[in-house]
Amino acid sequence: MHTFLDFEKPVAELEGKIEELRHISDDGEINIAEEVAKLQTKADRMLRQSYAKLTPWQKTQVARHPERPHVSDYIANLVEDFMPLAGDRLFGEDHAILGGLGRIRGHAMVVLGQEKGNDTASRVRHNFGMARPEGYRKAQRLMLLAERFGLPLITLVDTAGAYPGIGAEERGQAEAIARCIQISLELRVPFVSVIIGEGGSGGAIAVATANRVLMLEHSIYSVISPEGCASILWRNGERAQDAAEALKLTAEDLLKLKVIDESIREPLGGAQRGKRETIEAVGDAIEKHLAELRGQDGETLRASRREKYLAMGRAGVG
Repeated sequence: MHTFLDFEKPVAELEGKIEELRHISDDGEINIAEEVAKLQTKADRMLRQSYAKLTPWQKTQVARHPERPHVSDYIANLVEDFMPLAGDRLFGEDHAILGGLGRIRGHAMVVLGQEKGNDTASRVRHNFGMARPEGYRKAQRLMLLAERFGLPLITLVDTAGAYPGIGAEERGQAEAIARCIQISLELRVPFVSVIIGEGGSGGAIAVATANRVLMLEHSIYSVISPEGCASILWRNGERAQDAAEALKLTAEDLLKLKVIDESIREPLGGAQRGKRETIEAVGDAIEKHLAELRGQDGETLRASRREKYLAMGRAGVG
């Protein structure tokens, strides 16, 4: 069964009726196929109307939808000959970050991203996509591997943020994130990052300081979660909707602010309703931006990446 969000309830009722009709035998008194077609047309129209005017909070809900394709889905369907690499060579393995070597559309590259998991067991195993310091140090190792072998780097971002536990802080969470950003700014290879769900706080920017940052249409990217922002500003987490409006966390907002470089369209009803189509669209976008970056030498790639983020800082100060 499809998981419906609060604002999708009218569509859920219609689709429930459609399923009931499909299990009714056609006794000749009514044309079941015709009734199903009418209801499906109405459901599609309602879904289109709902998704055409999503609020930032509703987009946050879509970005967190448990059935959206995760990093493991992109790797399985987009990356050929994937060879996973594990461990940070300092402390241990962090399953929140998946990464390794593979080919996308025939081109060798390094791919990494946060995996949230898709059921209770896998979510616990992957720590809900919230990486510890060893995860970010593994990311550093993969970034440097890309640099050493002259391979493009692709990151797929889907995290509420870095793990804030005591153990993570003791092992240097802030330093691990800062070092990821530092290495990202020094790389002399093409670097493309895609926000596929949630892009939360330093946990996201640690692996998204790229030449090109892309976002799926209904994903979010912000310095803090709406709930966290509301609890700090108003001491009331229930004002998360207000915070979502203020944070400008949607792809549409961030494209206007020039924080991202492209918004990738999702199927009607979000990526969760068309996983294959979404993954192919992300593959097309990655291929397009890499083709533009491949013609640049290493120093140009490095300099333009650094200038990209310095320009954001200057705009913020101004």
